[in-house]
Amino acid sequence: MEEITYVRGDATQPHSGGPKIIGHLCNDRGGWGKGFVLAVSRRWPEPEAAYRRWHRERASNGFGLGAVQLVQVDRLLWVANMIGQHGIRTGSNGPPVRYEAIDTALATLADRALQLHASVHMPRIGCGLAGGKWSRVEPLVVRRLTEQGIPVTIYDYQA
Repeated sequence: MEEITYVRGDATQPHSGGPKIIGHLCNDRGGWGKGFVLAVSRRWPEPEAAYRRWHRERASNGFGLGAVQLVQVDRLLWVANMIGQHGIRTGSNGPPVRYEAIDTALATLADRALQLHASVHMPRIGCGLAGGKWSRVEPLVVRRLTEQGIPVTIYDYQA
């Protein structure tokens, strides 16, 4: 079993050699414009364009909570757009984070990482604008990824 590695740094510049997947959460409303996605868009235009197209054509492509879209941005690097939040604002139903959707998305991400022999690199998904708690997300990452032997690095950004 792998363990999660925690580092200070930018998840859009993943450490390690070999194939890598950068995972992050998206909302189910088609919004892309705050949080970690801005760092992704500064590095590569493809993940945002693919997400917007995926949302626009959602009636026929499985877009929804728990879904994952893998976008290749370099020879050995992919970005995983994972739908893990309902909406974009905290309201009467609490924060937008949806732990069940994160769990489903991480299971799909694990399958893809194993197929690609890739390590996974992420910020603390679900814990920024989505309003989640790492104490609830971390066990999902462990169960779905590290217990499957997938190396995971979590990046705490420092400007």
